[in-house]
Amino acid sequence: MPKAIWNGKVLAESSRTIVVEGNHYFPPESLKPEYFGESRTRTVCSWKGVARYYHVNVDGKTNKDAAWYYPAPKDAARQIAGYIAFWHGVEVKS
Repeated sequence: MPKAIWNGKVLAESSRTIVVEGNHYFPPESLKPEYFGESRTRTVCSWKGVARYYHVNVDGKTNKDAAWYYPAPKDAARQIAGYIAFWHGVEVKS
């Protein structure tokens, strides 16, 4: 089962991830909310739409913008609406 891990903590775990462009997108209910804080960062993907970000906070350390999601993706990416993916050193293990 895929797990997202950073700083020794499991941030999310689910057998229902969706893989897009090599990234596992985790369903929102699989996140452990105590590790996430909203970010003001936004980016735009030409085919997915506007992405929003979370900072990941574990044991007093912050990994800025380490998780992203598309709250209202374009039609081509509608299957990942609200699902969360990771980068910036967050390890995803299957």
